[in-house]
Amino acid sequence: MVNNIPLSVRKLIPSPLRRFVKHAAWRVLDAVDWISGKGHLIPPRKLIFIGDGDFEKTGAEFLGHFTKLGGLSPQQRVLDVGSGIGRMAVPLIPFLSGTGRYDGMEIVPTGVEWCRKNITPRHPNFRFHLIDVYNLEYNPGGKIQAADYRFPFPDSHFDFTFLTSVFTHMLPADFENYVSEIARVTQTGGRCLSTFFLLNPESRAKIEAKIPFLDFYHQGPSYLTNDEKMPESAIAFPEEYVREVFRKNGFSVIGPVHYGKWCGREKFLSYQDILVFEKSL
Repeated sequence: MVNNIPLSVRKLIPSPLRRFVKHAAWRVLDAVDWISGKGHLIPPRKLIFIGDGDFEKTGAEFLGHFTKLGGLSPQQRVLDVGSGIGRMAVPLIPFLSGTGRYDGMEIVPTGVEWCRKNITPRHPNFRFHLIDVYNLEYNPGGKIQAADYRFPFPDSHFDFTFLTSVFTHMLPADFENYVSEIARVTQTGGRCLSTFFLLNPESRAKIEAKIPFLDFYHQGPSYLTNDEKMPESAIAFPEEYVREVFRKNGFSVIGPVHYGKWCGREKFLSYQDILVFEKSL
């Protein structure tokens, strides 16, 4: 509700008052969810740490991308890397059949705890795993570096893996290790759908023109970031680099790149760029 107020007006409202109004609005919306019977599948808004988008609408959007772009089917074994607080898991509940399985990995304890309490008891084919991986923004106390982390699953275990707004918060060495692990746990013919901020001539031109909402003006090795002190805040990779990392791990790109709105495009599918890969080796 607060976000519907024009930015020019919002700036005139003192911060404490803005927070009070926002939290009051959240309580009203949470109450509506419970009255409608959806409360056990929509977390309290004060717990949501995964972005400003509408929880239900974003989940429904990506379920469409998983099925239409990625070819996800109800009987498959699914891995959600960066499962957050269930935004992608919830729309998958009615979709995955009795033989379908879902595993989510997350570094933020709040998200895993909520999902284990509210989703798994009702839907035991949905499991959530807390992983103690370091990330400067989301888990600065993590004991394991993402570049060294081994996924807690056997080889060739999954048919379909997805990552939504995960590689946009990872440094190159971490990204490369995660792609290697995705390749290890994905069976031949399995697919991976992931979102990125991809650097190519079009997006670089818009960045230079200062069009994007995110200020990708700080250069790192093989990436740009909007925050020099906390680069994991938002990271953009060169498109050719992303393609090459997946290619080295036995993946090929399926279909076109579905470029996003993030850099100021007028034609787009989602906010971030979406790529689908298939494991061919």
